[in-house]
Amino acid sequence: MTGLSGKVVLITGAGKGSGRALARALAERGAIVAANDISPVNVEEVVDQILAQGGRAKAYVEDVAKKLGAQNLIKQVEDEFGRLDVLVNHASVRPHDALLDMDEWDWHRTLDVNLTGAFLMTQSAGRVMQSQGSGVIINLVTLSQESAGNEAAFAASMQGLAGFTSQAARELSPYGIRVHLAETGEEAVEKVLALFEEK
Repeated sequence: MTGLSGKVVLITGAGKGSGRALARALAERGAIVAANDISPVNVEEVVDQILAQGGRAKAYVEDVAKKLGAQNLIKQVEDEFGRLDVLVNHASVRPHDALLDMDEWDWHRTLDVNLTGAFLMTQSAGRVMQSQGSGVIINLVTLSQESAGNEAAFAASMQGLAGFTSQAARELSPYGIRVHLAETGEEAVEKVLALFEEK
C-alpha cells in the first residue's frame, strides 16, 4: 500500500496522545479517519477538528476490550465506508499502582484494554482485510521503561503486545496484511507515516 488518500483508517484510543496526533496527521494526508474512543467527548473533539480543516472523519464510541464492542466497531466502519484499509491499535490504560499494592481489577483491566483489545481488533479487522486481500495493522506500544515507576501491569501488557505483533505479522502476511509495531511518543506520527512511503 502506498499513499493515504482515500484510505479508510480506524484508530482506537484516538481521543488522546499519539492516537489523536495520528488521527489529525492522517486526515491531513487525505485518509478517511474512523476515530474510536471510550470517551465520547475526547473523540468527538478530534473529529470536529478534522472536519473543520476539511478532512473526513467519524467518531465511534465502543469499548474495544469487549468482544462485542470490537466486532460492532469493525462492522460499523465497514458498513459506513465499505472497506477498512488500516487499523491502528492505540487504546490503552496505564495505572500507576505499586506491584505489592495493585488491585486485581487494575491488572485485568490493563491487560484487557492494552493486549486483549488489540487481539480482538486485529482478529475482526484481519477477517475484513483477508477478504479484501490487503490491509495494514499498526500496534502502538511504549517499551521504554527507564523512567517508569509502579507500572508492572502496563509493562507486561506492552511486552505482550510486542510479541503478539510479531506473531500476527507472520500469520497474516500470506493474506496481504502487513502488521507493524511503532512506539508512541513524539516520533510516532513520523514513524507511522513512513510506513506508507515504502515501495
